[in-house]
Amino acid sequence: MARPDTSGLHVLGVRHHGPGSARAVRAALEEIKPDAVLIEGPPEADGLTPLVGELEPPVALLAYADDTAKGKGAGTADGRANEGWAFWPFAAFSPEWEALSYAVASGVPVRFCDLPAAHTLAERIARAEEARQDGPGKEEPEDGPETEEAAPEGLRADPLAVLAEAAGYDDAERWWDDVVEQRRDGEPSPFPAIADAMAAVRAEAGPETGRGARREAYMRQVLRAVLKEGHQRVAVVCGAWHAPALRDVADHTASGDAALLKGLPKVKVAATWVPWTHGRLASASGYGAGVTSPGWYHHLFTAPDRPVHRWLTDAARLLRDEGQQVSSSHVIEGVRLAESLAVLRGRPLAGLDEVSEALTSVLCEGEQTRAALVHGRMALGERMGSVPPSTPMVPLQRDAMAARKRLRLKAEPFDRDLDLDLRTASQRERSVLLHRLRMLGVHWGVPRRDQSGGKGTFRESWRIRWEPDLDVALIEASRWGTTVATAAAAKAVDTAAGATLPELTALTEQCLYADLDRALPPVLSLLTDRAATDGDVTHLMEALPPLARSARYGDVRGTDGARLRTVAEQVLRRVCVGLAPAVHGLDDEAAARFVERIDAVHAAAHLLGGEGERAWAETLVSLAPREGLPGRISGRVNRMLLDSSRLEPDELRRRLGRAMSPGTEPAEAAAWLEGFLQGSGLILVHDPTLLGLIDAWLLGLPEERFTAVLPLLRRTFGAFDGPERREIGAAAIRLGGGEGPETGPERRLVDTDRAAPALATALAILTDGRSEP
Repeated sequence: MARPDTSGLHVLGVRHHGPGSARAVRAALEEIKPDAVLIEGPPEADGLTPLVGELEPPVALLAYADDTAKGKGAGTADGRANEGWAFWPFAAFSPEWEALSYAVASGVPVRFCDLPAAHTLAERIARAEEARQDGPGKEEPEDGPETEEAAPEGLRADPLAVLAEAAGYDDAERWWDDVVEQRRDGEPSPFPAIADAMAAVRAEAGPETGRGARREAYMRQVLRAVLKEGHQRVAVVCGAWHAPALRDVADHTASGDAALLKGLPKVKVAATWVPWTHGRLASASGYGAGVTSPGWYHHLFTAPDRPVHRWLTDAARLLRDEGQQVSSSHVIEGVRLAESLAVLRGRPLAGLDEVSEALTSVLCEGEQTRAALVHGRMALGERMGSVPPSTPMVPLQRDAMAARKRLRLKAEPFDRDLDLDLRTASQRERSVLLHRLRMLGVHWGVPRRDQSGGKGTFRESWRIRWEPDLDVALIEASRWGTTVATAAAAKAVDTAAGATLPELTALTEQCLYADLDRALPPVLSLLTDRAATDGDVTHLMEALPPLARSARYGDVRGTDGARLRTVAEQVLRRVCVGLAPAVHGLDDEAAARFVERIDAVHAAAHLLGGEGERAWAETLVSLAPREGLPGRISGRVNRMLLDSSRLEPDELRRRLGRAMSPGTEPAEAAAWLEGFLQGSGLILVHDPTLLGLIDAWLLGLPEERFTAVLPLLRRTFGAFDGPERREIGAAAIRLGGGEGPETGPERRLVDTDRAAPALATALAILTDGRSEP
């Protein structure tokens, strides 16, 4: 086969995200005027390039295994990442984005030339499946072990570090910034020198192997095909590491490249554009090709003239918004300091390090905390891109986007608090959408506790934040239906089939919140069957609270709660029957967990009211005096009866006296006391008799038993807040004949004989040694 004519080939080796690289690519393309452009990326996205002019970066190409949307993806139920998808991000300052924009605007044919995602995802899915079969502990690098073995340490892993060290830099990031990213317009093209430098590093590293070799083989195949089509001026934009392999395409045979690609696994793949964020472009996010400060790079790209002046001016504006006093002279001096530091350090332009030092020293007057807040916000420069409605989407994505637009909910990359009044139709619809998406595993919103402390059922508080991965979650959830409502209902019914009784009641509550009328009947039918056959009292107790809430508050959302109430009352009756046998023989830890369940059932019974609440109260009345009941449970049940006026004070004192008697083990007595005082100890302030019984019990304990029981008492009283403990302490002082805080300032009993010497000394100081003042 004839060697391809590469006289019109221009390989532009870049770093994937960098303002200098992006400007250099644009300048090179305008000079070359190519008739074809190749870009490193998945070829499945070739049909998406006409949309580039309608996109607002940052955006990302998303390629996913088409089976993922049909429920056959490689996702796992334990929360591990789904191997059936991958992203290729682009920012405004990405050189690949500049190449795409140039080609689309100029009408030049543009193609992606990296290894197809069909192979990449197939390999990833196979690797993940093999790792799951082998179990934990066996991890394999993405490029295969042969890649790392073939390369001398450090060369292939970070070629920029090798070049930086050769140039006398100890920081690869700073070297690349100085040489490429901070270059000014009009300077010579850096790409020939970059390709030569990478060729030298690759010569030291040895031949490319593994997945890297397969990627470069496919890139050369696409390049040969484009040259064979008769294109005279071809520009290739790729990672700097690959530049020599493509520049010297004539040194590689087509048959050799075909042999490398023979027999690769393959899956069916679909591709689309999705919005992306600067936060996900940052290296701190775990993105392998990420940059340290996307906000700084975006600033350098969008403000090439006087970037330091503009950056510090923006910082001053942020500080003023925070109420800080920053003047124009601060900005002027900050610019001078940053530029002086750049000169001292031999840099062509002040970089982020110099600017951040000027920000801290001058604008923030040395206050590190204030500077870190502003610098962190600006260095990230969080922003989110957008895609047009014409972008290919699965129907579920399109329905979710339409719902967001109709309800005026913006997809934003930062936390935003949302308070909803469910009495308003539009706000209720927002709540329904967020609950339905959560049902589908799309956690755009997270419910928050009401910060006002109210318990009203007409309000909901959410914290919402849109992440790019949520588009993937929508694609995965599309197997359940084409709209959010139908998909959430189908997912609920499917989940119910394998759910336990507590999970079913929680699911019932979620169906009510999400207004899933289609899912509620089959879920309730399963719930009724499980409630009738599940003999585990703990399951019944855990199932009851959400069911009672649903029955009580279903009318807030216009839902008929009659059937829910019937099921809840059936569950409560079964709890009443099985409670007594279930609580005997429990150790202290198990008793503590059971107390939490009893509290939850008590609240649920109060919500249900009527016959169910009376049956529960009678159950507690019969349970409280039983012998052999764990102390913590006995104490808690007696306190519940007292608070609901179902236990006379005299009878309570009798039971407390029995629990505190000398024949009771101190640890058991302390557990009874902990259960009784759980939540509030103010009853001891208002009932001196109870306090006296406890005081007498403590005073009567032998020293060794008192020492043994002291940690339990500390745990009990340590749960109260400071003012409550002080009130109890004052009440205890009054038992001994002292004065409480209600008669004046809080006082402690004083031994006047022991205090006499100190009093005499104080008197001498105050009277200067005289006998009279």
